[in-house]
Amino acid sequence: MGSGCAKPTSTATNTWTSLTWRPSCRKLRGTDELLGVMDRVHIVNSTLGKALGGAAGGYTAGPKAVVDLLRQRSRPYLFSNTLPPPVVGCASKALDLLMDSNDIAHTMASKVKRFRSQMTAAGFSIGGMDHPICPVMLGDARLASAMAEDMLQRGIYVIGFSFPVVPKGKARIRVQISASHSDQDINRCVRAFLEVGRKHGVIP
Repeated sequence: MGSGCAKPTSTATNTWTSLTWRPSCRKLRGTDELLGVMDRVHIVNSTLGKALGGAAGGYTAGPKAVVDLLRQRSRPYLFSNTLPPPVVGCASKALDLLMDSNDIAHTMASKVKRFRSQMTAAGFSIGGMDHPICPVMLGDARLASAMAEDMLQRGIYVIGFSFPVVPKGKARIRVQISASHSDQDINRCVRAFLEVGRKHGVIP
């Protein structure tokens, strides 16, 4: 459901943080809640490109004086286009759903665990911990590209990432679990990875 969020080894200042929706957070208030610093964070910066609508754009929330200053002085804001109304509508509805109930995010946690545990048991290396963005670490750029293409031929749309998007030697296939995926979808994806992984010698 969300963009990258570090484990409690991350730090948050007493004024600024980046908000990400993380299934492991008890009340789904993102990094602030995970690190126990919600009362110390006064400015929240987040994206609308993933969990909150999956489209584009982002936002900064905070004291009126800070927001007014950013509107006058922030170059990314001054030179950006207005968000399309459908994007705003989707993000607003996503927030409503998350605020009304924890069910979606708690269901997400089980979906993510299902994918990660099955892939790890099969011998794949999955980056990160419990986040819905699940990078299948491969190391080789050509391998990542070839495997992603083979996955597409099996009806699974995943993307291979390599340098300069990620550091050299860290090529991967990015899998992003969403609330709309069923257990059957996840099982099918894992089966495809098993076939493709064996074909390319990544797993035995």
